[in-house]
Amino acid sequence: MRHGSIPGARGRVRPLTLLGDEALRTPCREVTDFGPELAALVEDLFATMYAARGVGLAANQVGEALRVFVYDCPDDEDVRHLGHVVNPRLVTADGVVLRGPEGCLSLPGLEAGTERHDRAVVAGLTVTGEPVTVEGTGFFARCLQHECDHLDGRLYVDHLTGWRRRRVFRQAARAPWGRRG
Repeated sequence: MRHGSIPGARGRVRPLTLLGDEALRTPCREVTDFGPELAALVEDLFATMYAARGVGLAANQVGEALRVFVYDCPDDEDVRHLGHVVNPRLVTADGVVLRGPEGCLSLPGLEAGTERHDRAVVAGLTVTGEPVTVEGTGFFARCLQHECDHLDGRLYVDHLTGWRRRRVFRQAARAPWGRRG
């Protein structure tokens, strides 16, 4: 029997910000208020991430310029990692650099081979202000680096060069969501 609530069960699904929205390129502010609004935002992030079938979501992807992200992501051994980090700081990204498929809920349907370190450590706080450190390897390390990038105003496409970068931007321009006024 499960104890506690399911993350996102009390949240509302919010519209996602998409490539081209300035909110994705603006570094987010530190969280200073650990009250009910922050708890509601974390619930909304989980609800939105699950509705979009993602494995991670940063607050600026729903238009909130705060340093918060959530995740429900497996590592390469298929171990599930579930949680959130407030005011995250990427402490370490090391190990082997691997190119692997990476997508983003703010670029729906697109993916590109992106280089990331095979290990990452993120330190921050919980929604109640308690210190937390999260370590990931493999796919989960990729997720942690991706979400930290979001909060600094970077996207995975910023790691691409040459034909990979050109291809993703061509695909984005042709996507129905990429033809916004």
